[in-house]
Amino acid sequence: MNGLNLEARLALEKVLGHRFSDDQLLQQAVTHGSLARSVFSHGYERLEFLGDRVLNMIVAAMLYRQFPDEAEGKLSMRHVDLVRKETLAELAHDLGLDTMIEMTAGEEQGGIRESATVLADVMEAVIAALYLDGGLDAASAFVERNWSPRMTAYRKPPRDAKTRLQEWALGRALPLPTYAMLDKTGPAHAPTITVSVCIEGLGEIKTEGPSRRVAEQDAARVALETFAEGSES
Repeated sequence: MNGLNLEARLALEKVLGHRFSDDQLLQQAVTHGSLARSVFSHGYERLEFLGDRVLNMIVAAMLYRQFPDEAEGKLSMRHVDLVRKETLAELAHDLGLDTMIEMTAGEEQGGIRESATVLADVMEAVIAALYLDGGLDAASAFVERNWSPRMTAYRKPPRDAKTRLQEWALGRALPLPTYAMLDKTGPAHAPTITVSVCIEGLGEIKTEGPSRRVAEQDAARVALETFAEGSES
């Protein structure tokens, strides 16, 4: 493996807003495990472990400063939304990190570049690389630049669809929604999960997603659109 060429390295450094002293660290942050064995003992996995902790700390500090009057519970709701896998994957895609991941041809053909899990892991890995190479200031600058618009987009803490569906049911003295996983297909790195959500007396909604969490959230969203709109017509 030759690693990142000069053009790719400069493009990645531009995205991250940091000039790396340790090129190997930057390389490892975007190298999938399938390709890493010939050069590193690990791909981005170890960096991902550290980056997860660094990101959680930075986002918590950002929220603490941005919302000085909010209670811990509301800050926690905001925090969960900002550090969840889907948010990290969306940001990675927006920044073009998906095009910069180094992997084998087999993994490429398997569609792993589009995996939300992989994109989220790489995002955490580059945050760890920034932290190790440039310190907390470099990591914080990157996170604040890219997470701040999402952090301030909601005047009130965002509530996920499952929470809103539960509140809607409770407010109408209906049974609580129940969820079930119906099927799991596809390769391990890019599965398709089929789930259902049911509110007794109203019906059942089935949806698919790349993870059970995502599928259940989508099912709850569709259920809100279907049941709530139906009850108001």
